Amino acid sequence: MAVIDRVGPTRAPEVPEAGTQSWRELLFVHWTVPEEALRRVVPAPLALDAWEGRCLVGAVPFKMRRIRTAWMPRATGLDFLETNLRTYVTYRDRPGVYFFSLEASSWLAVQVARAVWRLPYFHAEMSASEEGGVHSYASARRADRRGLRARFRVGEALGPSAPGTLEHFLLERYLLFSMRGETVLEGRVHHAPYPAHHAEVLSLEEDLLEAAGLPSPGRPPELAHYSPGVDVRVFGPWPADALPPGAR
Repeated sequence: MAVIDRVGPTRAPEVPEAGTQSWRELLFVHWTVPEEALRRVVPAPLALDAWEGRCLVGAVPFKMRRIRTAWMPRATGLDFLETNLRTYVTYRDRPGVYFFSLEASSWLAVQVARAVWRLPYFHAEMSASEEGGVHSYASARRADRRGLRARFRVGEALGPSAPGTLEHFLLERYLLFSMRGETVLEGRVHHAPYPAHHAEVLSLEEDLLEAAGLPSPGRPPELAHYSPGVDVRVFGPWPADALPPGAR
């Protein structure tokens, strides 16, 4: 069995960046799902990446701030809310994420991401607030009202995640894979390690897993983490079998 390098992708590639972003107030919640159910909905070229035999699906609601391409002036960056539903995969032994869906409150961001990144974005009505230490987040797709509603508190600070830990496996993902027909596309991000915290989920309702063709967990998330956020450089996307020099 090949050894997967989980540290190499955390280093910045030596290619021009496609843009910059700031990700803020991220909640990461995860459930274990049956491998056979996940295999049915993940494209065949991508191998499932399990943690100690567990296949995990995560939902990540957060704030996107100052989103811009490399050619846009800084003052024109977009701010919006986003929720992604993802799992963990490898392609040619390179670890990354595969997105089942992404909700965004910006119609423009949805159109660009669908066209350039081939990612399954949906325009949604979304809100986020905090009062008395309790964070509230709500998202509902405009088309079918599928979404996620969560209330949570930020817990104990864990700091940056060390390689080999569960937190590093879940949070420190720098590659994303999507499909353009039969071609695997790879995108990449670079940022400082997440300053991680435990999170206490007070309530959570979602129907995004079911919308993705996965069994509804019908239970609270097994794992919950939080991060105040990171500043991000974005690279790609490229055909994963023809990465430009410096992108590995």
